Amino acid sequence: MTTLPPTGLDIPALAAELGGTGAPVLWEELDWPSVLDVVGALRAAVVPVGAIEQHGPHLPLNVDTEIDTAVAHAVSAITGIPVLPPVAVGVSGSHGDFPGTLTYRPETLVAVMEDLTDSLYRSGVRQFVFLSGHIWNSGALDVAIEKLRTRYDDVRARSIGYVTMYPGPEVDGHVRYGRALMHANYFETSVMLHLRPELVRMDRAVSHRDVDSFWDYRMDQVSDSGVWGNDVTEADAEHGRAEFDRCVERTARALAAAVREPEPERTR
Repeated sequence: MTTLPPTGLDIPALAAELGGTGAPVLWEELDWPSVLDVVGALRAAVVPVGAIEQHGPHLPLNVDTEIDTAVAHAVSAITGIPVLPPVAVGVSGSHGDFPGTLTYRPETLVAVMEDLTDSLYRSGVRQFVFLSGHIWNSGALDVAIEKLRTRYDDVRARSIGYVTMYPGPEVDGHVRYGRALMHANYFETSVMLHLRPELVRMDRAVSHRDVDSFWDYRMDQVSDSGVWGNDVTEADAEHGRAEFDRCVERTARALAAAVREPEPERTR
């Protein structure tokens, strides 16, 4: 049984309210008769999509996958919605020549998501949530959602990020501009100090001032450290716990309502 990530939330109470059991429903740990029962309840599944890419000299390559999967497991425990194994590699070519980064082409990630959702459809899933931990996955995931919605007449699908369900201004990333460009910053470092402190090297932490930019650049064009953000050395686990808990609760409440949302009346 998978151990839930550390959290200050009252998981049993939230699960009692929102339909879960307090333990995540992991797709890969089910047997096939159990799949029928689990899918039959809500006909829904969450697919976490992360990234393996450089996160500065102080954070591991798996930050986006680690945080995204932790949120997905906690949301599953609260809501009862099954969660797939993470798609750990994402669209990360924009990190340029920093060593360690793994990447799919956008077209490859679209194809991966098509194959996964076709498999889930054959198992009875009709409500699909892509939960992304990496902003540059968004284009490919949006294309995959569009293809999924037009391929089948009886599905509902949406791609979100693990912070999508609460307003951007509430995210305390020490970002000074509206676009909130950030990477390996105060926010991500704080959350990793909460979730996986043994993987964080704060003795190597550096900041890189954020700027107000219309254009998007490769990370190696704008930062020699791979970091984009202020006050990284001030990151702390308590702040990370608060941000993680808010991601989990807001996402859980949104998805618990979404999978029970009435179908709109058809006009034709």
